[in-house]
Amino acid sequence: MSKSRPRINLGIIATHPIQYQAPWFRALSEISKIQLKIYYIVIPDDRQQGQGFNHAFEWDVPLLDGYGWSVLKPSGTNNLSRFFSTRINKLGETLRKDKINVCLITGWQSYGLLQALFSCKILGIRTLIRGESNAIRIRPLWKKLLHRIYLNQFDAFLAVGIENKNFYIENGIELTRIFWCPYFVDNARFIRQAEVAIGKRQEIRKSWGIIEKEICFVFAGKFEQKKRLSDIIKALKIARQKNQSIRLLVVGSGEQERQVRQLAVSNSSPVSFAGFLNQTKISDAYVAADCLILASDYEETWGLVVNEAMASGIPALVSDQVGCGADLVIDEKTGSIFRCGDIQDLSQKMIWMADNRDKLKQMGTNARKHIENYSIKSATKGLLDAMKVLST
Repeated sequence: MSKSRPRINLGIIATHPIQYQAPWFRALSEISKIQLKIYYIVIPDDRQQGQGFNHAFEWDVPLLDGYGWSVLKPSGTNNLSRFFSTRINKLGETLRKDKINVCLITGWQSYGLLQALFSCKILGIRTLIRGESNAIRIRPLWKKLLHRIYLNQFDAFLAVGIENKNFYIENGIELTRIFWCPYFVDNARFIRQAEVAIGKRQEIRKSWGIIEKEICFVFAGKFEQKKRLSDIIKALKIARQKNQSIRLLVVGSGEQERQVRQLAVSNSSPVSFAGFLNQTKISDAYVAADCLILASDYEETWGLVVNEAMASGIPALVSDQVGCGADLVIDEKTGSIFRCGDIQDLSQKMIWMADNRDKLKQMGTNARKHIENYSIKSATKGLLDAMKVLST
């Protein structure tokens, strides 16, 4: 009779609580074979949370309920805005006290996460990495060398998508060390919220000046350079010359707000600005719209608003530099892809979608079905598969 495997003490180290990760942590905490502990480098206040949005706020979904967590001892005043301002102290002591034997590190975008790897190496703790860098971006040789050296310190890799997997392969990681652990949002919550909002669709659209006959594209995110919101507004002007039924709904805020508002006015473009919408309200925008647009450059390493929109039942039109494109956007089935920075190409795709309303609606149905593959369940399976290999 074989002995049952002992519980694995799994530590997950993250910079701060994130609305997309909390549902996963709650699900993992319910697995009997895992003793889970989450370690945060910092808990942001309202002001820190609002960096990039230009105003303070709190997420209106629970981020710290349903799982065990603690804040790591800082070395100075931690600030998420700078790489070296997230230093931590005595992490090794903490991991040893909690008897952690497997540690998942959620990237390398802060110094504290690098410290976590070094602490685990010293203690002999097996390590997994779940970052979001991808193979789309062209990097200089020195950076490629640093990535290769750093990544090869880990025991296993959780790939959040196709381009992320390609990134690991390009850095010399064997396929046997890479496990599928896709990026996701809380699909069930977005589906529930969309089902409630759909009954008020006309009312919601009317509140933002969207009339019944219009095809509405929606942008959701920070108003920052990498999002290329100005490209969308410029493409809208061109598209309207062919199809007057096209409108844009813009959700969010940020440093470029004045610039994009002025551009919309100067172009005489039908753009509705909804302002910042929190997690329980963002579904109103997705339900009011017919398609999401994400025009970002390669700094958009994934683009979780695409997951949100598809779970809400609308397709996505994304640039070819958006990280999730290879996974989520199947041309003319769940959306379409255009060349980043090519305003003519973007406008032509907008026109095609507006001219094919029935096809657009079917793509929304397809998108909701496709996004089921990018779920908490799928990510959990990938993590468990990796941990099983590490524990043998």
